[in-house]
Amino acid sequence: MLDGSRGRRLLLVDDDVELCGMMKEFFAEAGYRLDCANNGRDGLSCALNGAYDLVILDVMLPVFDGLTVLQQLRRRKDLPVIMLTARVQRDDRILGLNTGADDYLPEPFDPDELLARIRAVLRRADTADWKSSAVLTIGDIQLNPGTREAWVAGSPVELTAIEFDLLEMLMRSQGRVVTRDEITMALFEREATPYDRFLDVHVSHLRKKLEGGRHLIRAVRGVGYVFTGTA
Repeated sequence: MLDGSRGRRLLLVDDDVELCGMMKEFFAEAGYRLDCANNGRDGLSCALNGAYDLVILDVMLPVFDGLTVLQQLRRRKDLPVIMLTARVQRDDRILGLNTGADDYLPEPFDPDELLARIRAVLRRADTADWKSSAVLTIGDIQLNPGTREAWVAGSPVELTAIEFDLLEMLMRSQGRVVTRDEITMALFEREATPYDRFLDVHVSHLRKKLEGGRHLIRAVRGVGYVFTGTA
């Protein structure tokens, strides 16, 4: 496959057995191997012990709900996760992003859109594997794209994959406003929507981890963000 999907292993955690069967056929045609788990406990076990490239995780699950699975997974493994949610409230979706999801998709969803989002997340992860190891330094913030490590004033800072990529993009564009559309297209290969809050959530996380009362990342209302690198 031109997009490198051949041999990729995905895990779908969803209690809809019929949906899982249809998704297995759909992804097989696209060149992916899809395994399924039908409750949160089994899904967490599979995600932790299996060699998967990405997890598709429903929020509403028996035994452990999807947010609980994601919390436990994030403590023990760095694995891309796309959440499926039938909840329409904005706060519910933001909660998933706050817990560490890479992206989310409302239900019912279009399988082709899910596939496109999976490809975007995996391509971003693949790109991280061959980036130059030259360390980026602005003020007391340092990033090593090769090892995916970050430091503030010499102390290591733990960033999620999306937080690291977002910070790297902003640092490489220091002083220039990076639009929401630019960021969304670069990281997720889709256009931003007026009601999409995932970007604001991830920027908020970065500020808490990096700034310590300073203002290194400035929001430009209605446009995007700029990394100033100064207090």
